[in-house]
Amino acid sequence: MNIEQLKGIGPKTLEIFNKIGIYTVEDLLTYYPFKYLNINFKRIEELTENEMAYVKVRIATLPKVYYIRRNFNYLSFSAFAGEKLINVKIFNRAFLKQHLLMGKDIVLVGKYNELKNSFMASDIRFNLENHKLEPKYHLVSGLKESVLTKAMAKALELTHDIYDYVPEPYNTKYDLIAKSQALEYIHRPKTIAEIKLAKIKLIYEELFNYTFKINALKIKNRHTLGIKREINQDSINEFLSELPFKLTTDQLTTIKEVLGDLETDQRMNRLVLGDVGSGKTIVAVIAILANHLSGYQSAFMAPTEILAKQHYESIKNYFSQLNLNVALLMGHLKSKEKTEIYTAIAEGKIDLVIGTHALINDKVAFQNLGLVVIDEQHLFGVKQRNALQEKGQMGPDVLYLSATPIPRSYALCLYGDLDLSMIKTKPKMRKEVKTIIKKETEIKDVLFKMLEEIKLGHQIFVVSPLIEEEEEGELNSVNKLKEKLNMAFKDQVPIAIIHGKMKQKQKDEIMNDFLNGTIKILISTTVIEVGIDIPNATMMVIFNAERFGLAALHQLRGRVGRNDLQSYCYLISNSENNSRLKVVEESTDGFYISEKDFEQRGQGDLFGVKQSGDMTFKIADIRQDSKILLQASKDSEKYLKDQEYLNNKHYEQILEDINFLD
Repeated sequence: MNIEQLKGIGPKTLEIFNKIGIYTVEDLLTYYPFKYLNINFKRIEELTENEMAYVKVRIATLPKVYYIRRNFNYLSFSAFAGEKLINVKIFNRAFLKQHLLMGKDIVLVGKYNELKNSFMASDIRFNLENHKLEPKYHLVSGLKESVLTKAMAKALELTHDIYDYVPEPYNTKYDLIAKSQALEYIHRPKTIAEIKLAKIKLIYEELFNYTFKINALKIKNRHTLGIKREINQDSINEFLSELPFKLTTDQLTTIKEVLGDLETDQRMNRLVLGDVGSGKTIVAVIAILANHLSGYQSAFMAPTEILAKQHYESIKNYFSQLNLNVALLMGHLKSKEKTEIYTAIAEGKIDLVIGTHALINDKVAFQNLGLVVIDEQHLFGVKQRNALQEKGQMGPDVLYLSATPIPRSYALCLYGDLDLSMIKTKPKMRKEVKTIIKKETEIKDVLFKMLEEIKLGHQIFVVSPLIEEEEEGELNSVNKLKEKLNMAFKDQVPIAIIHGKMKQKQKDEIMNDFLNGTIKILISTTVIEVGIDIPNATMMVIFNAERFGLAALHQLRGRVGRNDLQSYCYLISNSENNSRLKVVEESTDGFYISEKDFEQRGQGDLFGVKQSGDMTFKIADIRQDSKILLQASKDSEKYLKDQEYLNNKHYEQILEDINFLD
């Protein structure tokens, strides 16, 4: 059923829902809350300093609005909290004035200062029930929480029409609640126990559905024919012997696996999982060389223009002594330049083209594409990856690279349709990054070290978990950090900001300035986590480090130490217990750290900050729900193998869609 059939959803609301991928009632019901507020009213006398609380009050005076500057105001009034008269202030809520009438009962959300007898509110709520779990959803511009809540209430009346994707034997085996009950509990819970029951059901359902597809694709891939090549091993060995460095055992093993794939008539679908700085690129280089020697073209797709350019420079250098033509294709090139490259690719004059999404342009046509390499594969959608692969008439082999180390058991579940190679050992020419945990009260030590590195001509990454200030004022936003650092260095050090909300062109310009050394300190959110190689960057400072997953911290740390200089990573945390961060301080092994990350996250905190996983699941998180993932993968594999899916229209359709059934 389409959501426009729900009462109260007009054209404008429909357009907003469509923007966030909600078209049907099922889409709406699976738009899950990201956290829950545990609402318990408190008496003003019970509150401690800086405690965020809900307090029911009665308005005593009409509110007044004071304008500080344009688009910045505060609203002020007095209210009775029990028998105590308090002063209330709230910023940028002038529009509430008409609703705040004398004698009206309201609920204040915020903090009370006993010394000033003032309540700084972050929100004012009307008709709010006490002792309630309130779901919170991610909203977008134009979508009010009240509109979403009303639409959800209407949709919940139709849960009996929603398909349960968990096959009945597994519902029975694990005593899972009904799908309709799970949706009711997840959106309108009365207790934490109800939320847990709902999450177990919905997470298992999502992961079973996902792993069924993965396991089916694995079988399909085993029967997909590709290009059979005669590998010129002597030429490969000669190339390897002339490299200015010695390959690690893991690199050599992975190269052997890749070349073995290229020799068979089965299409290669291999994922190379390598820790930060482990040297995955050279594996791709050897695969490209073997493909070229067999008379085929290669394509190498990177997620950003900067990364594509870096790959172009390094790979072109590897092939400088060979008759192998390399081209760089990116969106910002002039039409004439693009046309020349398109023509050369089509005529087979270009042996390797490196680029971004520009490679999947309809105008790009290969003469004989034999190999596709996709870097940081999780940053591309399936359709984008397939679009490039389909440009080869003979079904090119595909090599995926990823610098996100995860335990092998989970990798086999998540990427089970691919053959897996892991590079754990790192080249010995690089020094280990020294990692140090510091409290924010010790920030002077970090600032002195930053100044020392800048005086040596080096550059620094600074990372914050936020773009702008939130209610949690102790967290550092990128803007606030820039102000602090400018003050600390007396505006003498060039500092810039980069974050995910910027346009790609703007991000690329800033990164180019950083790469060229114009910018000395780059303050960023986690957009710098993947791929960017700044050899002169020797220091990474991560504020509010306790907010990040261990694997994310390791990825961020990997942006420095990409040279023979001693590099440093400072983890700034105000947390009293930093035992979790000690794992990163004491180890630089990404696979070990990811194991610990999976172990420590457990089921997560239902009331904590949402952690965004690597996969685009609606409710599952591969770190928090790793045990369910492993079990769902085993169950779906058995379900497929034993052909239990017969007469289940949903799973039969999945198999039909991937051309698995005869």
